Amino acid sequence: MSKEQVKLIETGRLSDELETLIDIGKALTSHLALEDVYRVVMEKVRDLLRPQAWSLLIVDEQSKELCFEIVVSPAGGDLTGTRLPPGEGVAGWVADSGAPILVQDVSKEPRFSDRIDQKVGFTTKSILCVPLVCNDRIIGVIQLLNGCKQSQFTEQDQRILATIADFAAIAIENSRLHQQVRDLTITDDLTGLYNSHHFQTLCEYEMERASRYGNELSMVFLDLDHFKKVNDSYGHQTGSRLLKEVGQLFQRTIRVVDHAARYGGDEFIFLLPSTDRQGALAMAHNLLVQLRATEFRSDCGRSMRVTASLGVATYPTNAYCLQELIKLSDGAMYEVKRASRDGIKSA
Repeated sequence: MSKEQVKLIETGRLSDELETLIDIGKALTSHLALEDVYRVVMEKVRDLLRPQAWSLLIVDEQSKELCFEIVVSPAGGDLTGTRLPPGEGVAGWVADSGAPILVQDVSKEPRFSDRIDQKVGFTTKSILCVPLVCNDRIIGVIQLLNGCKQSQFTEQDQRILATIADFAAIAIENSRLHQQVRDLTITDDLTGLYNSHHFQTLCEYEMERASRYGNELSMVFLDLDHFKKVNDSYGHQTGSRLLKEVGQLFQRTIRVVDHAARYGGDEFIFLLPSTDRQGALAMAHNLLVQLRATEFRSDCGRSMRVTASLGVATYPTNAYCLQELIKLSDGAMYEVKRASRDGIKSA
């Protein structure tokens, strides 16, 4: 091959590299969902470096485990969601140390772990792994396995991947911040449930869908019993913490398709798509059972028994529109409060 041909090839590769970095840079300025950022980054890795297999792993902030977010491999088995203990394998070492690594022969690398290879039936021969670093914090790694057509990775590959990783880390962090800002606009900052404004939007959407497809739609209104006594007896700090713990309990208890919101003060509201009266009553009963069974404690360690009054209404059985659904479920709840508390009533 002549020097002119080599120069043309190198020039072409540099052009591809520049185009890739421009594409990732565009992703930084757009409001992409996190999954879209992952996809863009990994597509560019594939196009430019062409490894046999590659993956993007993100650090779990609490457990410090590495979680496979994107995995591209000719081997069978889906590794997406699989977690690596802190420090395991080459990827774990890179996440811990923050240093990139190029391993030409894994059989001579003591930090290499073949556990994942055995799980999916893949044979790793060489590894190129670089950290994703943002604001001096390691948020993940990009790992390439086996170079194109079994060729070895080069130091130039490492430089290219490190540059991609720098852009990717910023894109991922920006996407996370964008999601956090969005979450703040739709969630209650104390309980983590939806706020009443966003809940109204969800109600309008679900009501329109129920009307269009002829489905039932139920609502559960809940008010904690004697919550004022908690604030008076133990202080507002205990009261706020109790609301937060109750909100977390509700989030764990409801179905994925259900919507829960803090309606105001110590009132909560739940919207149950495709749920009839009996299903709503069963769900309300489960909420009440969970409240009764959970041990809540004040800041001074005293046990607090928490109960609630709940009202249930169903469209179109009881209500003919959204406003009527809210009015009837709220009214049924107040009937419980006036009568006995710690109970459930259907409109």
